[in-house]
Parts: sequence; C-alpha cells; structure tokens
Amino acid sequence: MDADFSHNPNDLERLYNACKFQGAGIAIGSRYVKGGGNVNWPKERIILSKGASVYTRVITWMPVKDPTAGFVCYKKEVLETINLDEIHFAGYAFQIEMKFAAWKLGFKIIEVPIIFQDRKLGISKMNKGIVKEGILGVLKLRWDALFRSYRRRVKKTSVADAVNHFSQNMVVEGK
Repeated sequence: MDADFSHNPNDLERLYNACKFQGAGIAIGSRYVKGGGNVNWPKERIILSKGASVYTRVITWMPVKDPTAGFVCYKKEVLETINLDEIHFAGYAFQIEMKFAAWKLGFKIIEVPIIFQDRKLGISKMNKGIVKEGILGVLKLRWDALFRSYRRRVKKTSVADAVNHFSQNMVVEGK
C-alpha cells in the first residue's frame, strides 16, 4: 500500500474480505477490472502501466489484469509458502514476481476494483532501470517457468522436508 494515500485505506477491508471469505490467497487492489481506475494520472503513466500489464499477461499467461499493483493483501499461508530468498526483483517487477510465484504455487488470486489517486506530494520512483527490470524480469520469469522447476525453486521447504529429501537420495555403502 502506498503511504501517500494513492491507495484508499477504506479499501483495505475489501481486500481482507476477499482473502477471508472468498478464498483468495492474494487479493489485489486492481485499477484494471470493472469498477477500478486511475484519477489524476498523466496519460503517459496510464499507457506505461496498462502496457506493462498487457505485456506481463501475454508473456507469463498469468490471469491478472493489474500485475504491477502494489495494493495487495496476502494470506499468511502464501507468504509462508513462498521462498522469499528466491524472489529477486525490486519495484514493480517485485510486485509481478510475487503474484507470479503465488499463482504458480496454486494460490487463488482475486482482483478487487479500486480507484488509484495520483499522489499530491512527492515524486514517482519510475525510471529507466525499473522499466528495464520489468521488461527483462517478466521474460526471465517465463523462461524459468518453462525450462526450470520454477515451483520447486520458489516453494519454501521446511527443515524436515529437506532432511527427508536428503535421506531419500542418499546411498549407503556397506562392507
């Protein structure tokens, strides 16, 4: 949630209810579902944001209309399941990667419509580095999901699971 009130604190309850009562592992405050939107945002930022959302959906096949959204409610179970040491991106790409990891791990995602109000104070963190990370990061996520065991990498394993895995793969020689 943005601390500059771009995200309306009154929407927190709707995000919480989507997790608590509708079975979501993640509830996303979404600008790009029916009833959502942006207020006082320059056209360039809307084009960049919507373009990033479409690009992410096309590349990853993730069924989320606002994957760069930062107004998100995660169930405790989701955060305990994701191996946060394997989440490598920052900024908007971080938002995408967290949603992608949760989706790949089978958690239900619900998008709750919100109205995003552009900040009245401060400046945007958007820069070329963030855009580059978003473009390349999304490609990397898809590549890893296609050719590597992405689920296994981002799923946190308990110590007991690691011990069981090790003992099952251990060969003991007897003389």
